[in-house]
Amino acid sequence: MYVIVIGGGKVGYFLARELMQEMHEVLVIELDSVKCERIAEELGDIVLRGDGCEATTAELAGFGRADMVIAVTGDDEDNLVSCQLAKTKFSVPRTVARLNNPKNEKIFRLLGIDTTVSATAAILAQIEQELPTHQMIPLLKLKAGLELVGVKIPPDAKVIGKELKDLLLPHGTLLVLTVAKDGATRVPTGDSTLQPEDEVVAVTRPENEEALRLALTEP
Repeated sequence: MYVIVIGGGKVGYFLARELMQEMHEVLVIELDSVKCERIAEELGDIVLRGDGCEATTAELAGFGRADMVIAVTGDDEDNLVSCQLAKTKFSVPRTVARLNNPKNEKIFRLLGIDTTVSATAAILAQIEQELPTHQMIPLLKLKAGLELVGVKIPPDAKVIGKELKDLLLPHGTLLVLTVAKDGATRVPTGDSTLQPEDEVVAVTRPENEEALRLALTEP
């Protein structure tokens, strides 16, 4: 697989190194000459000095034959432009953009970026899992506009003891895993019941998150 990494900072450097170890063909695009020299010295001739937002650089880098473009600069706007260029002009099958501000995720999605990665959002999700006030935690963005979410069942929820086939869940929602208080996991069926403090993993659409939370947590 031919992977182009835009941004030769720490994230780009280590990402390129790992991809090379997996025997992928890798090219790093970086504007800073010092970073280019470091990458060339330590990883070999896999770096192109240039601006990943410019079409001329993209042509030199071979975007037209790339399987994936990953933009991991420290600037969200540059990452967005680079991925859009890859998608619209060169029809790259897969684009991944680093997000420094998680609030930009929606606009990235609307503009066709396949995958966004936000360290800030990941850290917040981990923190929220330790806070009892948060009953629903986004876990993972999926294809086709779906999301994997986690919901903790409070002790007074009206769904406790009811069979899943009798629950009124939002259209298109699927419960895929439950984790009991003792850590036991099971794949739920229509006859399964929920117990206090069960953690439920579900696939749903972002617009149905609130309805799902209410369905599983209302007293």
